[in-house]
Amino acid sequence: MSVQKISILGKESIHVGFNLVQHISDTLLDTLPSSTYVLITDTNIAPLYLQPIAVTFAQATDVRFPNKSDSARPRFLTYTIPPGETTKTREGKAEIEDFLLRHRCTRDTVIIALGGGVIGDLVGFVAATFMRGVRVVQVPTSLLSMVDSAIGGKTAVDAPLGKNLIGAFWQPAYIFVDAAFLRTLPVRELANGLAEVIKTAAIWDEAAFALLEANSSTLLTCLSSSSPALDLDHPLLTLIISSINTKATIVSRDPREAHLRGLVNFGHSIGHAIEALVTPYVLHGECISAGMVLEAELARAAGVLGQVSLGRLRRCIESYGLPSTLSDKRILEAEKRIVAAGGQPISVDTLLDRMSVDKKNAGKLKRVVLLERIGKTRELRATGIADEDIKKVLCPAVRVVAGTPGTYAKPPLPPPLLEIPDADPTQLSGPVPNAQIAQASLVTPAPNGKATTDIPHITLSTPGSKSISNRALVLAALSKGTCRLKNLLHSDDTQVMMAALEQLKAATFTWADNGETLVVTGTAARFLTTVCTIVSPPNTTATSRARDNDHHRKCAHEATSNRTTGHRPTGCRLLPSGYLESEGCLPLSIKPLGRLPGGTLTLDASLSSQYVSSILLCAPYAAEPTTLVLTGPAVISQLYIDMTIELMRDFGIELAETSLTSTTSPKEHIVSRRAASSLSRAMRVARRIPLLSQPSLARGAQLANIGSSSLQGDARFAKEVLEPMGCEVVQTETETTVTGPTRGQAEGQRRAVATDGGVGEGAESGEGKNVTRIRGIANQRVKECNRIQAMMDQLAKLGISTRELPDGLEVYGRPLSQLTRGASIHCYDDHRVAMAFAVLATVVDGTILEEKRCVEKTWPNWWDDLENKASPHMSCIFATHLGVKVEGVELPKPAKPAHSSPAPKTPETIPSILLVGMRGSGKTYIGELAARALSLPLLDFDAEFSRVYQQPLRNFVLERGWAEFRKAEITLLLELMKTHARGWVVSLGGGIVETPEAREALKKYAKAGGCVVWVQRESEEIERYLESETERPAYGEPVRAVLERRAPWFEECSNYVFGNHTALPGGASALGSGALEAEVTRFFGHISGLRPNLVSTDDANRSYFLSLTYPDVTPALPKISELTTGVDAVELRVDLLRESGLKTPSPSYVSSQVFALRRATTLPIVFTVRTVSQGGAFPDDAPVEAGKLLKLALRLGVEYVDVETTLPPPLIQEIVSLKGSSQIVASFHDWTGSVKWDSVTMKAQYEAAAQIGDVVKLIGKANDVSDNFKLQDFVAKVAIASKPLIAINMGTAGQLSRVLNTTLTPVTHPLLPTAAAPGQMSVSDIHRALHLIGLLPARRFFLFGSPIGRSPSPTLHNTGFAALGLPHTYGLLEGESITDETRAILASPDFGGASVTIPLKLDIMSVLDGFTAPATAIGAVNTIIPCQSPEASKPRLLLGHNTDYLGIIGAIHAVSPGLRAPDAALVLGAGGTARAAVYALHTLGAKQIYLYNRTHAKATAIAEAFSSIPVRVVDKLGSWPAGAPSVVISTVPADATTIETGPGLEGKVYLPSNLLDASTKGVVVDMAYKPAETPLLALTKRIAPTWATVPGVEVLLEQGYAQFEQWTGRRCPREIVREKVLQWYNA
Repeated sequence: MSVQKISILGKESIHVGFNLVQHISDTLLDTLPSSTYVLITDTNIAPLYLQPIAVTFAQATDVRFPNKSDSARPRFLTYTIPPGETTKTREGKAEIEDFLLRHRCTRDTVIIALGGGVIGDLVGFVAATFMRGVRVVQVPTSLLSMVDSAIGGKTAVDAPLGKNLIGAFWQPAYIFVDAAFLRTLPVRELANGLAEVIKTAAIWDEAAFALLEANSSTLLTCLSSSSPALDLDHPLLTLIISSINTKATIVSRDPREAHLRGLVNFGHSIGHAIEALVTPYVLHGECISAGMVLEAELARAAGVLGQVSLGRLRRCIESYGLPSTLSDKRILEAEKRIVAAGGQPISVDTLLDRMSVDKKNAGKLKRVVLLERIGKTRELRATGIADEDIKKVLCPAVRVVAGTPGTYAKPPLPPPLLEIPDADPTQLSGPVPNAQIAQASLVTPAPNGKATTDIPHITLSTPGSKSISNRALVLAALSKGTCRLKNLLHSDDTQVMMAALEQLKAATFTWADNGETLVVTGTAARFLTTVCTIVSPPNTTATSRARDNDHHRKCAHEATSNRTTGHRPTGCRLLPSGYLESEGCLPLSIKPLGRLPGGTLTLDASLSSQYVSSILLCAPYAAEPTTLVLTGPAVISQLYIDMTIELMRDFGIELAETSLTSTTSPKEHIVSRRAASSLSRAMRVARRIPLLSQPSLARGAQLANIGSSSLQGDARFAKEVLEPMGCEVVQTETETTVTGPTRGQAEGQRRAVATDGGVGEGAESGEGKNVTRIRGIANQRVKECNRIQAMMDQLAKLGISTRELPDGLEVYGRPLSQLTRGASIHCYDDHRVAMAFAVLATVVDGTILEEKRCVEKTWPNWWDDLENKASPHMSCIFATHLGVKVEGVELPKPAKPAHSSPAPKTPETIPSILLVGMRGSGKTYIGELAARALSLPLLDFDAEFSRVYQQPLRNFVLERGWAEFRKAEITLLLELMKTHARGWVVSLGGGIVETPEAREALKKYAKAGGCVVWVQRESEEIERYLESETERPAYGEPVRAVLERRAPWFEECSNYVFGNHTALPGGASALGSGALEAEVTRFFGHISGLRPNLVSTDDANRSYFLSLTYPDVTPALPKISELTTGVDAVELRVDLLRESGLKTPSPSYVSSQVFALRRATTLPIVFTVRTVSQGGAFPDDAPVEAGKLLKLALRLGVEYVDVETTLPPPLIQEIVSLKGSSQIVASFHDWTGSVKWDSVTMKAQYEAAAQIGDVVKLIGKANDVSDNFKLQDFVAKVAIASKPLIAINMGTAGQLSRVLNTTLTPVTHPLLPTAAAPGQMSVSDIHRALHLIGLLPARRFFLFGSPIGRSPSPTLHNTGFAALGLPHTYGLLEGESITDETRAILASPDFGGASVTIPLKLDIMSVLDGFTAPATAIGAVNTIIPCQSPEASKPRLLLGHNTDYLGIIGAIHAVSPGLRAPDAALVLGAGGTARAAVYALHTLGAKQIYLYNRTHAKATAIAEAFSSIPVRVVDKLGSWPAGAPSVVISTVPADATTIETGPGLEGKVYLPSNLLDASTKGVVVDMAYKPAETPLLALTKRIAPTWATVPGVEVLLEQGYAQFEQWTGRRCPREIVREKVLQWYNA
């Protein structure tokens, strides 16, 4: 066993190796004697390593202390804590300390921290303070802790305001770094640790950084559970040792972080701020990675770091799959989840606020480590940086401050610390920065950042050319030997190119000259189509993939049709799946052939020059000499093709070129076949990107390295565009000098410009005074964006008019004074758009440039270079400075809705609901009910089939056979899924699942979010039905065989199941009394999302669910109404169900139990499979079976599914992904009482549950009453989260917690066989307790009006109050006017509400503060509701409401649950109740409302009052202008109606026999509640027996139920109340 020992603070206490467990035990026992060794780890590490370490330690102890009774024999204790950052708190520290004290640990104790950074930090802090300090040993198990957190003695816990804010320096006695622990580390965690290795190498050790650059794939894949032991010279161990050496060196020189040690916080200043906002979803190293790039950008912006080094850093980070920007999808997804849980979003101000509590800060300046190059920092400590500079880097947008270039000077950085006090480099191990060499002095700026008075002549050198860089990389990759590239552009595009070449194994990259020279290999996405064809094929099935980045995906047109097909003559073959995604777009799958065949290749001249260049670059490898012919009117971007040819000549490739004069004739490039060995000459990439127009805004500007001989064709921009516009241009072979005209005096004229330069010109020409016409830029419509349209749209924001031309645009310049200030320019993620408008922004004040990072494609440091002075450390510099101030701007985020709930769905927009199932299962009937309930049209597939093929389905099969029928069936299905994709209920044929194509289509539809519902019925019922059914063709085989074959297919294709059973378990009928219709309404309303059947969990109202404890729910169904009194949901304890002969209930048995319960109640179901360890009866060792049942619950449309946090994580994630409109109750139960509410374990359980659940349920056990107070403290701490919380203590001592819980409190009932948990209470028990402790004060309710002595309202409400245990009373206050007594009652503090009847429904309105919309529309008040006032001066408001319309709707739905949007309805009468009836029908969605009254004028008045509602007054009953009504509501007194004619009846309303359409079903409501059978109800029973009837007493009850709920927030106990009221009514 090899062990590398590393010295820190003068002691070799760091031991590094592989498989060190025995070494650890021996070393501790021999060199660190103690009476007690305490190993502390977490629940993730313990199952992996705790036992082998304990066994090894015990064996080593036995060797040294063979006598077990020896008093000197040490104890070995272990303690396990929850994993994760949420444990690293003051509470977590206290728990460990309590454990140590309970076990009588003393000052000689040695504590061993086995785990990652959390364990090391927390346990180290415990050791630092326990007994005023005990010895600690760090045994890190994550790479992150091995190379960083375990080294140096920094210990801490987190606080709410930030990480590691409370702690101490406490050096460990030993640090054992055993790389074998990394075998079980996930790849993401390994990369997480490598982030710290990258950090250390970046600040200190360039050689280690180069090793990281060259070995990303090796380092991420070198470890597995079966991998052999690694030697100390393996790259991973080499890097671990290097990082530890560096950290040890720094710590030894600066143990308490006075200066040098701050360097190891590179990336942490910003990274910790990010981490504070996205924990626990993004790992520490991932946050630090983004922080490193952002802090490197700060260094670049300060003129300290060059783009070459920053590009290397970014590329290295990304090669390990780590984030490099705040827009990384992991960070964005984490932010989304944090915000959804009530946390803070990521914003610049929030990040700066989090950075302000960093320990390194000095005053208002935030200290950040600034890199100078890879392996070296600007100074030997962190540097103070102003918020303004940090904001500029963090912000997504910038504002260019208008002013003359060259007149702004950026404030300098503070002087660097270049020597460490009392430094003695000879005592340091590892690489040491050259602290004795003075760094180059910075150029002194203008004092205090003030503007200078003279406008300087500007000389600048732009970054390397993207076009040349990428071509040079390809040529270098295809060369033999070594190629050195200087001044390579480090941008997004070249990063993609280099990564692609590495993946193709075309080359390797190393760096020389402090990173300024790339020693080769490289490439870019558009060249890959051709490059992939010459990759040597390893076998006949291997493929290479050409992938494009986001920008190229936007430019899909450039990679489609004849563009991609244009490459096919080169010899590559697209696989059958060639286009991996969209036809004509990248990515492609390409079959490699080994080499190009060569010969004559013909391409469309309109193809991008980059595709042409890719052919040219690879032609030397062709089997034959290659002739490239471009056909078409004109060659696109000829200059870029010329550039490629010149570069190839530089690499030693001879090309013969023939140009034909005719514009319609092809241009030929003849490439000689020659050996690639000649491509070995080094090349210096020194050509630049196209000129922009910024020189015209200063007095003079000289551009180095851009002249008449430049390969970059856009060098002509100065002579051909700027000079004609009035600029003075002097151009040599290597330089261009431009002197601009007077501002605003640029000449406008007709001109044609080079391909890409038109963008810059367009922006500049808007500042002139004439018309500028830009031609020859048609191809700009297919760049990163449609640049022509982009310029037009964005120039318009500045007040500049334009006109689009076929090949360009016309710009109408305006004086500067007339341009719009403060415009926010959208850059379309296009670098040229951003740069062009940045130039214009120097003269248009306040202009904001969005998407500032789009310039990184070609000029990554563009914004820095606009502002900075020269710096000898920058690779791309201004010789003096451009001196334009740039400010960071955070763009406003889209306004969030008032609540986080998604927008309500509408019937027209929901995915269509497809019904599948056997013929005879009732699909069509269920479909009719569902369609009516959801206000959707129904399509019967069989009927549609007959319509389309113009013959009955049976005849089609008889004539053409089943095979032809199945073909026609799948064709029609696929067509209907397109034409009826939304807003339909579709009942499919029973055999639709017989074809694989149909099954795949249905599965795809369900997976995409559609509802495919399997309608089930008992097999016997289906067989019985089909035996007598003759309309459709016979199967030709037994029905049972068909059913058994199709059942698995139905299950496979559907994502929901509806039980259309005719009988309940036990044989009771499931039909009748509207139960089926009610269930159809609930089920389809819920799964469609149109009406999710969920409980309100807001703070205003308490909610409860009843826990059913029956082994079979069937016996409970007759009394379910009484059992559910006062509750909002029902819990089905599936673990308590018992199926004969089985250990656990089968899915079919559970389904039948749910179906039975659904026929008895429409309350939401909480589906619970409680395991034994969580206090239930379901076996702990059957997670697969539990998972099947939980997924079944979602298929059954259950509203809430209880998911225990202890279930396997993959199963939990699968259930969460399938939930649809249902919600997850994430639960954790501690039945032992060992998990305290103030412990880190309970906090960790909450965090885990909040991540997966819509509702969080935490159950503890109270040993005494004080445990309830701890629970309430816990609830208060997490109250800011948006997740509803069920937090309860079990046991009698915990009943107070049940009383105080507000959300979905589990309750029992005296009729249940047993309570589901110890201490469970009933709803009435809880309400009485709430009253006793003052949380539910008694209220008085009244009925106002006259005469009211015979009103049933007191019976109704007082019965309800008593049933629910509410302390309220309801009484009468009779009177015909509003009196002082009335006003006194209304003002009384205990006034709870009132009912209002005649004659006060209008008079009462004068004493109320406001009215609901229904009361306003109806014009009368029958209910008074006290509510909280928003004004402190007025404690409450009295709100007038009208529940008459709710009574009508409730009564209708009681007899016809699915009735929605009737085509026509009738209201008889024109009084106040008639107005309520019209409003009720409008609320139901009635399309036409007829109104009849003997006095026509009164009816007309109501119709006019509801002018926005389709009300039509009719003069004769039985004559219907738009179809007969299906709902009739009479508001006429019963004695004013008659169904007979004759003398003495003339003054009554005659109800004719044709009033109702007896051929249909409908509902009749008679608002008169005396007598029980009115003439209208009698007529209905006689002539329309299929119609449902509603007597007036039922409407009275329904409106009373509505009042009860409005006043109390509780569901009225309907059956109990109804029984009492009907007793009164019938007395």
